[in-house]
Amino acid sequence: MAASERGKRTFATSVLTGSALIVPGLMMLGAVWLLSPSGPGAAEPAAIIPAPTVDEVPAIDSETEAAVLAGGCFWGVQGVFQHVKGVTSAVSGYAGGDKATAHYQIVGSGTTGHAESVRIEFDRHQISYGRILQIYFSVAHDPTQLNRQGPDTGTQYRSAIFTEGADQAKIAKAYIAQLNQARTFEAAIVTKVSQLDGFYPAEDYHQNYLTLHPGSPYIVINDLPKIESLRRVFPDLYRADPVLVAASASSN
Repeated sequence: MAASERGKRTFATSVLTGSALIVPGLMMLGAVWLLSPSGPGAAEPAAIIPAPTVDEVPAIDSETEAAVLAGGCFWGVQGVFQHVKGVTSAVSGYAGGDKATAHYQIVGSGTTGHAESVRIEFDRHQISYGRILQIYFSVAHDPTQLNRQGPDTGTQYRSAIFTEGADQAKIAKAYIAQLNQARTFEAAIVTKVSQLDGFYPAEDYHQNYLTLHPGSPYIVINDLPKIESLRRVFPDLYRADPVLVAASASSN
């Protein structure tokens, strides 16, 4: 995010702590964002996303797999998947660039090639890679926004799927083609699929951000509607208690 955009997050948080009188207005904005068809928590688009026709075979025994997804600020994407049954870990981080530049302030320049991403580990006995993508496209972000997501702009907020292996690439590309052909969204999906060359966990203060700061205006407006959409659209996959990241697991 550009410095001005980063400032919006800082300002929003300071407003919350500095004046309780402003909070009701911000809560109202969050409700409007939820009802807007262009918002990432929009109810109608989330309700009509079909399941992928191409998916992996469910594991007979418990087998862990990882998906690396980018869809705007990693706070909200991590928060969504921390509430998904079968997910054993969801870590905010950076993908698409070099390890040397995988630091928040540098990534925020938009020149490193990195995207704010989340590495999601899941139990294939409980949920498939295709279902992870269904949640990603349904409630975690808006895949039609190019190099932005909500109030955040820049290539570091792009929609991207970083795949590990040919099977993941096949499923992701087939799903995007399926959704575009069905005209599921009013605009074409801009999500890019590329091979994962490295994932670098973000700084500790970014981990579990949604859970730790549920009253932050940024979270209220942009991310809490996603959690509600997950609960409503995927009740069989929603878990009330999020799986959290230990600080030692997110050291960069």
